[in-house]
Amino acid sequence: MKLFLDWSGYQNAGMGDAYADIPKNGGDFAKAVAVCIGSRQCEQAGKGVMCPSFKVTGKPALSPGGRVKLLKAALNAVDDKALFDTELTEAMSLCVSCKGCKRECENEVDMALIKAEYLAQRRQADGLSLRHTLWAHLPKLLNQPLLRKLVLWRNRHAWLAHVAERLLGIAAQAPLPVPAELKRRKTYSNPPTSQPSSSMEKSFFEVVLFVDTFNRHFNPAVTEAAISLLNAAGYTVQIAGLDQPTPLCCGRTYFANGMIDQARSEAARLLQALQPHIDAGRWIIGLEPSCILSLRDEYLKLGLGEAATKLAERVLLLEEFIAREQTAKRWQLAFKTDGERVLVHGHCHQKAVGAMKAMRKVLKSIDGLDFELIESSCCGMAGHFGLEAEHYADSQAMAELALFPALRAEAQAAIVTNGFSCQQQITNGGFGKPQHIAAFLYAAVATQQESL
Repeated sequence: MKLFLDWSGYQNAGMGDAYADIPKNGGDFAKAVAVCIGSRQCEQAGKGVMCPSFKVTGKPALSPGGRVKLLKAALNAVDDKALFDTELTEAMSLCVSCKGCKRECENEVDMALIKAEYLAQRRQADGLSLRHTLWAHLPKLLNQPLLRKLVLWRNRHAWLAHVAERLLGIAAQAPLPVPAELKRRKTYSNPPTSQPSSSMEKSFFEVVLFVDTFNRHFNPAVTEAAISLLNAAGYTVQIAGLDQPTPLCCGRTYFANGMIDQARSEAARLLQALQPHIDAGRWIIGLEPSCILSLRDEYLKLGLGEAATKLAERVLLLEEFIAREQTAKRWQLAFKTDGERVLVHGHCHQKAVGAMKAMRKVLKSIDGLDFELIESSCCGMAGHFGLEAEHYADSQAMAELALFPALRAEAQAAIVTNGFSCQQQITNGGFGKPQHIAAFLYAAVATQQESL
């Protein structure tokens, strides 16, 4: 069995344990599957991220532990085709890769990573459907001006949406996100570098902003707000990859669709572009949790060597960077609102790595803000999961677990969420357009300045 990801971190898992029950096929991948101890902690309702597909169906086979049982059976089978058994296929397709199990399972079963390997194995055996090919190549498709028109036509005309569902399996009920107009997708330029004097070190302190595919093409105002916010706080912002012939991409869409070689290629390109900044000791700041946290997690499994490890040590979400600077007493910019009520929905991957602590810390520093973090599992969009016809009902059920009820209960409250897919799910649910924390914080700076 040829493995697509680096599973060497599990090479000693279960060694000497007579009860480890490691499948006979699959090498270190099988050991990663076998770290599950069958405690059924993943079959819990109520609070926590894990496991949304189990929570909405009540089916044990759709929990991480249930998937492990099916995977073990497949990896113990003589026939490789057992890996593509109908029951296993359904169970893996309903995993939304929320990473909740990696944080909340006592043995840290990483089902999101296991699913990535599973998808790669499926793609090698069966190829990729047209729909998943489109999802995977989205960063390239977004560079085509015609795509915006196609999306607008599809969203405006129900008959086109139904045709797309019939041909591609894209749910007719779900509006597709509309790319920004080309003139709104700015071509950024880096400021000239200067050698700071000791008295001006703060003003010229440099950071690097990685502009991800989603904020580049769909939410350019978020990128502008982040740059303005950091500039206002005294940081010089370098934009990563301006010398590249095509915009940098983390490779997330390829990774999520089993195209590991393509994901690795994009990751290598990004690493090469960021290497001078890493060598210079600059922080790499990002805006989209699923993209920026890939650099700290999935990149370590792509076989990219020490460079990926060094990158992971220098990458932060915007709010993590601000929280770090606040703790170090280097962030002097104040925030203020007029008693605004805000509901905050965290992206699953933020919760999985504990990054919501940074968001809470930064929001608590805003004078006059009344905010609450919504205790919720996955929003249900999960990249393209909530746009797929066969998964649309499950997607909506996941949103109804806690997120949508919380938003209905306080219909007048503003909403802050960083994840692009989370924003889309909330907007499609009729709750207005949520704000990214970059835009929210910059507005709070403007409010504070106006009150002076």
